[in-house]
Amino acid sequence: MITPAIEDAALESQQSKYDAAAFAAAALSSRRSLAAVIDHTLLKPEASRTQVLKLCTEAAEHGFACAMVNPAWVATAYAALAGTGIPVGVVIGFPLGASLTTTKREEAEAILRLGARELDMVLNIGLLKSSENALVEADIRGVVQVARDSGAILKVILETCLLSLEEKLLASELACSAGADFIKTSTGFSTGGATPGDVSLMRGVVGARCGVKASGGVRTLDDARAMLEAGASRIGASASVAIIEALDSAAK
Repeated sequence: MITPAIEDAALESQQSKYDAAAFAAAALSSRRSLAAVIDHTLLKPEASRTQVLKLCTEAAEHGFACAMVNPAWVATAYAALAGTGIPVGVVIGFPLGASLTTTKREEAEAILRLGARELDMVLNIGLLKSSENALVEADIRGVVQVARDSGAILKVILETCLLSLEEKLLASELACSAGADFIKTSTGFSTGGATPGDVSLMRGVVGARCGVKASGGVRTLDDARAMLEAGASRIGASASVAIIEALDSAAK
């Protein structure tokens, strides 16, 4: 019989396998390695087709992890990135997370059909604060299932600036338990963005079970370094090109 103590010990062992220092050193070892862990992002509501196409050109040129856009631009981004090997990332239930689960699932299904391969969905913050834990997990799991069926990656945005310490811990565990590939700090459209403290806290909860994405206010190489050293395995940024160029400058 597996006792709770044995389960806790097994979980602690599993979580201890993630080595933030080693990952950060590898990611910061070259311009290309750093680009490969950055989601090149354009989510402003006023973003134009020209700006989206520029984002895609930069993503392909520099080898970013994905080009992250709003749902209306997924087909445009997919066509622009065809043959480059760079996936299209798209946000779901953005930026509030308060959509119906069925709406989130339908949105995910629609954008996956249009070519998206990475989905960043916003957790239902109101349900979390209402202690509706089963509903929060079910909301995430519903989109996880859609993503899995298409071989896509799902990241869950916690919006940490709106959460208490206990809620950050709980949200991290619920998202990971529901099958998320990554948990993510922020939308970048609320009262605050990523902090090294929140990234470290989230990594402490999930260990090696899923990735941690730091997003919101990551504008410089020093910001990116701090997030990676705190435990992030993916960065979301609109200043991606400036960040990797700063790495080149620092090496000279």
